[in-house]
Amino acid sequence: MIDAVRQGNPGAELGDLALPESQVAAHLRVEDMERMLAAEDGDVRDSIHVGEVPVPEVGPDEVLVAVMASAINYNTVWSALFRPVPTFAFLKRFAEEGGWAERHLQPFHVIGSDAAGVVVRTGVAVRRWKVGDHVVASPSWVDDQDPAAQADAALAEHPRAWGYETNFGGLAQFALTKANQLLPKPPHLTWEEAAANSLCAVTAYRMLVSPRGAQMKQGDVVLVWGGAGGLGSYGVQFVRNGGGIPIAVVSSDRKERILRELGCDVVLRRDRLGLEGLSEKETGRALGGAIREAVGEDPHIVFDYVGRETFPLSVYLARRGGSVVTCGSSTGYRHEFDNRYLWMRVKRIIGSHGANWQESWEANRLIGLGAIVPALSRVYPLERTADATREVQLGDHVGKVGVLCLAEREGLGIDDPELRERVGEERLGLFRAESKASDTREYA
Repeated sequence: MIDAVRQGNPGAELGDLALPESQVAAHLRVEDMERMLAAEDGDVRDSIHVGEVPVPEVGPDEVLVAVMASAINYNTVWSALFRPVPTFAFLKRFAEEGGWAERHLQPFHVIGSDAAGVVVRTGVAVRRWKVGDHVVASPSWVDDQDPAAQADAALAEHPRAWGYETNFGGLAQFALTKANQLLPKPPHLTWEEAAANSLCAVTAYRMLVSPRGAQMKQGDVVLVWGGAGGLGSYGVQFVRNGGGIPIAVVSSDRKERILRELGCDVVLRRDRLGLEGLSEKETGRALGGAIREAVGEDPHIVFDYVGRETFPLSVYLARRGGSVVTCGSSTGYRHEFDNRYLWMRVKRIIGSHGANWQESWEANRLIGLGAIVPALSRVYPLERTADATREVQLGDHVGKVGVLCLAEREGLGIDDPELRERVGEERLGLFRAESKASDTREYA
């Protein structure tokens, strides 16, 4: 089966081949949980294992994807640290629903919330997808028989982040998805480029563009924290494409160059604004002054996934009547801010979580048109998933860090070379040009 997938055999042939009983996957082990929770400063390399685990059985509304490439997200770091909530606790609660959910509680947890690959099995109730399709996976695992999910997946009783709150995620040779997670793979992208987009791109789309998010309009000034990171780099692109004015705050020449190439109107440098040693209010005034000097007004929207470190500034910096849209909180969940700047200036805080299937489809369409480019900066082989995750844990990266699973080398999977030529190799490889891959790199 693996050889046939790598050779690009048609779906009819893949459907006739037997699945292997086991696969190589990046996974956690339940026996590591107490040790990692006791560690004051955990290192994800101490808990991520790459080795054999069983290939899961496919449920009626599910699809098994042969994963050509995957990517690292910050929830991969949380999973490996078993914090803030051990992911085996998520899997236990999921399994208690009974039926097919029971498969997810295992002594191992296959992690990963991004994937690009080839459909090799479909459940009996799956209609839209067939064996042989080239797909990417969005991260929202939702029960399509939940009434609330018909209005919005985020309102479902138990929306789950795939590969984080479910088992059999994307950092593996085979991944298990719901049929309503899948999207067509953008045909002009390589496997690793396609795998880098889904979680961050669809999350940023909902936060900024969707009527359930900040509803950005033409001319809106949008402050994007972490503009050269995974979420931020897609946020900047959506703002720019939608006629908004993106502003990013960064701390290095490398990040500034990337953002300017992406078309970010204003890039502010922390290290050049003299913020060191200032109080929170003084920092807010300095940043606010720099923004007004650059564009003449305060932000309509602040895009914040950083969390505790930036949230009080986000509330302060948004204009009167403006919005702070938030998700994730990689620096901490407990946010403290001066509520006077929220209530007396009639601002809004909008919570945003993942994306529903329609939002994911719309974001993926823009990627497929070449309007949004991948934020892929570095690529590791599957056996070095722990090193790839460590890079993200330390913040020693820009954009997204990719992982090759079944793809034997980079550059494979391009189905529309003409579109790729129109988009341009330089633009598609923007993040790679700033972060040359090195398989010998080590992290302290």
